Amino acid sequence: MKIVEVGPRDGLQNETAQIPTGVKIAYIDALSETGVAEIEVSAFVSPRWVPQLDDAAAVFDGIDRRKNVVYSALVPNERGLARALDARVDKVSVFTAVSETFNQKNINTTFAGSLRRFAPVVAGAQRERLPVRGYVSTAFWCAFEGPIAPQAVVGVVDRLVDMGVGEVSISDTIGKAAPDEVRRLLDLLLPRLPVGRIAMHFHDTYGRGVANVLAAWSYGISTFDASAGGLGGCPYAPGASGNVATESVVTALEEKGVSTGVDLEKLSRASGLLTPYLVDTRRSQPEADAPACAACQFSTGDVCCERYQRQA
Repeated sequence: MKIVEVGPRDGLQNETAQIPTGVKIAYIDALSETGVAEIEVSAFVSPRWVPQLDDAAAVFDGIDRRKNVVYSALVPNERGLARALDARVDKVSVFTAVSETFNQKNINTTFAGSLRRFAPVVAGAQRERLPVRGYVSTAFWCAFEGPIAPQAVVGVVDRLVDMGVGEVSISDTIGKAAPDEVRRLLDLLLPRLPVGRIAMHFHDTYGRGVANVLAAWSYGISTFDASAGGLGGCPYAPGASGNVATESVVTALEEKGVSTGVDLEKLSRASGLLTPYLVDTRRSQPEADAPACAACQFSTGDVCCERYQRQA
């Protein structure tokens, strides 16, 4: 079982508070002792768009790396790759979405444009013999377009694999997926891609993150993204609350008899390092049958009205 701790990147990027670089380094060092297999340390993106991660190079330079932990980073383009290579990352991740609207709002391009943008990243990482992960966002629902067809997700995954992406992380960006939807998608994906190349990335907006993890696990999926303390969300997805908590994922899997190798006490201590700096402004969990944007105060239905975007 492989737990990918995404709190330092996917978690912190959505926080309003600026976390001091030294605190981030201590947080990651503490996470390194918990037994997680991989830590997504940061992202080499423009500080203009994600100011919370503008110290990515300094964080990589300051952490105490352990041999049994992979230290990865999100890399959106060639400039980011150059910075990532200078920082000696172990693995790079690229990002796209099935929803064209989400791509436009998040990375200001189409799906095809995202492929053109990160194709040199994949090629460059391969030259350096670095593994590459591809995030497939809005794989179940999109706050702007509503439900996403599983066949469309398969088409995106096929394109990423053809480009040389070794691992795909199937992401429930707004946290609206239900276990049946997870199973329907995996029924289509698994005949096309070995189970070891698929990771699942769930958010817990509707309280179904753990149930979705267990549904994927029943299909043989053994790589799960999670965030200590449920930290994070998505700044470009109205209503999306935090990632499924690492503690919850570990507990649920251990109760099923699965050894995760993660120490919950050490995980709690790591999360505690951030507590003094976080401002908890998360909206309350919506009802199970609520619409896609239910966690947003402007929600009117299954498709985003964009009022949150205009107010942000």
